[in-house]
Amino acid sequence: MSKSIFYILTNAAMPGYVKVGITDNLQSRMHQLDTTSIPVPFQCYYAAEVDDAKLIEKALLGGLADHRVRSNREWLTIDPARIVDILEAIPHKEITPDDQATNEATKQDIETAIRRSASSFETLNIPSGTTLTFTRDPLITCTAQQKNNVLLEGETLSVSAAALKVLHKLGRNWSTVNGYQFWEYEDETLSERRNRLEEERSS
Repeated sequence: MSKSIFYILTNAAMPGYVKVGITDNLQSRMHQLDTTSIPVPFQCYYAAEVDDAKLIEKALLGGLADHRVRSNREWLTIDPARIVDILEAIPHKEITPDDQATNEATKQDIETAIRRSASSFETLNIPSGTTLTFTRDPLITCTAQQKNNVLLEGETLSVSAAALKVLHKLGRNWSTVNGYQFWEYEDETLSERRNRLEEERSS
């Protein structure tokens, strides 16, 4: 049986939403999804080569039915890190693209969309001096500072810049990233925490 690819895509213009699916050609699939109806391109949060992607997709979408936007669509309202947690229990080979560079104009559009969805640590109820862990490796940490900056290896950076620096060290040549999906506090990614607190405040 030939292997296929299970992918997890995010889009800075659609915070809180995740697109999953299967394909034989990841770059081609991402290009297909990059239409005029979506202002910025998708980013591949994670991609895995698996023996039976259709079975995995069916099981995952069934198990996460409460998070599906529509029952006949492959869109979820869940932090992508949680889907990766599930995949860790399944034999697979990670093939997330190392190079997700974009042109400068597109990069600026993505970064603008990420900034608009950012929250300060104060609104997230995270005290200054709190340790945050990296989703892909809990041994990698940074320290929350005022507003939404962190201290990483003695350098003050935005949440996203810190995540990008770590990803570069891990061999990912990405040009931009939503750091709120890569740093965790109390077993929640920052994006999960933001969404939960917003729901609690609105109820």
